[in-house]
Amino acid sequence: MNLVSPVITGIIYCLLMSLIKEPHRRRFNAMMVGGAGAAYLSGGGFGPWELPFVAFMTYVAYRGLESWTFIGIGWLLHTTWDVAHHLKGNPILPFFHDSSLGCAICDPVIALWCLRGGPSLIAPVRRWFRPSRTGHPAHHPLPPATGPHRFDGQAGIRKT
Repeated sequence: MNLVSPVITGIIYCLLMSLIKEPHRRRFNAMMVGGAGAAYLSGGGFGPWELPFVAFMTYVAYRGLESWTFIGIGWLLHTTWDVAHHLKGNPILPFFHDSSLGCAICDPVIALWCLRGGPSLIAPVRRWFRPSRTGHPAHHPLPPATGPHRFDGQAGIRKT
């Protein structure tokens, strides 16, 4: 199984979610993690044990309506459920044996983004691809001097 594509999928998910403005982004992600909790309900292989997990994930998703931390926790819980299904249960996609493993790799990427507060990634991506005025992509203009000190422009030395 390709281990890179689930990471890329997680990054794309976060980028697409960044198109949604707050607070709708947080609420939409709470619904997504609630749905992820029910992903194995129709045949995950753990029988009646699937129900308590869905109930708990529903609670976590409800708390996620007002908290990015709970959404991140929900994705990490789903990661553990993915690992359990990969090792002992049925895959999330019955026609793709390693689909639960892929989901277990993708979900922590999303969880990390959520635990950071689900920030918009659009502006950083635009800055990354925007050409620099000096032609050097790593050039960042120095901040203007404030207060009684002035910046002399060499090796970060401030003179008074």
